[in-house]
Amino acid sequence: MARGEIVINETFCQGCGYCQEFCNRNCVVMSVDKFGPRGNVLPVFANPESCNACGVCGWMCPHMAIEVYRYVESKS
Repeated sequence: MARGEIVINETFCQGCGYCQEFCNRNCVVMSVDKFGPRGNVLPVFANPESCNACGVCGWMCPHMAIEVYRYVESKS
């Protein structure tokens, strides 16, 4: 099974919350104590064990602040 990881570019992120809203697995949550350079609340990758790298968070980000990486276990 594939697992995923996301990287949030804090400089590009505007704190809109679309990533949290559209993540069906609740992997991304808006933090309560992490702020961007402009003072906006930032999302955090809170549940990496649930992420399957579907990419919806990255697609829905209007500021292109999220990169999604997919890791697949080798069958060797």
